[in-house]
Amino acid sequence: MGGETSISKNKSNGLQNKSTTVWIYLFVLPTMIIFLTFYLVPIITVFTTSFTKWDGFNPVKFIWFGNYIKLFTQPEFIISLKNILLWSILAATLHVGFGVLIAFLLYQRPFGWRFVRSVFMIPNVIAVAAWAVIYRFFFNNDFGVLNNMIRVFNPSFDVAWFYQTPYAFWAITLTWLFYAVIVTLIVLTDLMAIPTELHEAASIEGASAWQIILRVDLPLIKNAIGVSMILSMTSRIAMYEAIALTTRGGPGDDTMSIPLILVSAITNMKYGYANASAVVMILLGVAILFIIQKSFKMDKQSN
Repeated sequence: MGGETSISKNKSNGLQNKSTTVWIYLFVLPTMIIFLTFYLVPIITVFTTSFTKWDGFNPVKFIWFGNYIKLFTQPEFIISLKNILLWSILAATLHVGFGVLIAFLLYQRPFGWRFVRSVFMIPNVIAVAAWAVIYRFFFNNDFGVLNNMIRVFNPSFDVAWFYQTPYAFWAITLTWLFYAVIVTLIVLTDLMAIPTELHEAASIEGASAWQIILRVDLPLIKNAIGVSMILSMTSRIAMYEAIALTTRGGPGDDTMSIPLILVSAITNMKYGYANASAVVMILLGVAILFIIQKSFKMDKQSN
């Protein structure tokens, strides 16, 4: 009797598991269809057509690595890679570092922290295109706020920030460098999830506030910092609006980026060349994802 009961229970559990599995697949199915239709198929198309000469009208002609050879021999592309490298370094250090600092300050809940949090979020709800227009006025040589403030101390100061070398690069950088609200929110969420018992135990052991931050908090939020770095660095690869509406890649190619090359190629109906640029952007993003995950050991659970 006992054996029969055990067998019936196993059959019942097996049927229940199969039923649960079916419902899981049905739940995931719409997402998979959307992913295949709007992500995977377009990505495969981009990779495939990057080896072709295609204007959208005439038949596709395979030229293999012709687009990539042309792309990697263009001075504007080499400059764009240098810009992305420097912007990525600034994003991973100053941008993320500033966001983490604000997160720790808000975590301490000083007087007025709710107001500061609200004000800090305002730039993130304004479109990038709108911010670009605002900065065009802010950095204007004749009536811009920045230059008029500097002229109080140096009346002869005369810099057209978006149109002079090397100021244009740093003017573009300042349009995003200190707007790290996403970093702050990600890190602050992980900080608030840390059990207070850990801080209390560390204090009882005689740890100072700095030691608690270095030995307790930072190790527990390393994944949040890693995610923030990935998001910030990949955003530099895709940065377009702020440049297109201010410097347009100039002066010369000082602020050139790969998205500008891609959009220019699309405008000229060179879709194969444009998709080669897109493939490079995808590969750069994947490389950043891999490097940060390995550096922060994000695939391992924190103890």
